[in-house]
Amino acid sequence: MTTSRQSTGRLGEEIAVRTLREAGLSIVERNWRCPAGELDIVAEETGPDYASGEADAVWLVLVEVRTRSSTSRGTARQAFTPRKQAKLREVAGHYLQEKGWRGPWRIDAVAVQLDRSGRELAVEHIRHAVMG
Repeated sequence: MTTSRQSTGRLGEEIAVRTLREAGLSIVERNWRCPAGELDIVAEETGPDYASGEADAVWLVLVEVRTRSSTSRGTARQAFTPRKQAKLREVAGHYLQEKGWRGPWRIDAVAVQLDRSGRELAVEHIRHAVMG
């Protein structure tokens, strides 16, 4: 990855962290890696667990951040391809197993669109972006 792409990615992750915190999520860790890949952000959020019927449960939220500073290769949202989603499901399985998580969880995405100078144009937090 080039230095420019790395700095764009870091900026996008910082914007994503801010966006998630503003939405009430707590950041647990960042850039978790395993042989299958990486999770950009791991967060928690309290909300209803529809499967168990619990009014309030702690949700584990695994977050992929996609940042684009141009649309020549598509928008940040368009970067969540079926192939990327399959990879996220695989990495999520590794995380859940390693941590022994038994509660509700989901995979969210944050799409960050910047202009060429790095100014924020749009940020979209997509809950349940990847379905199991």
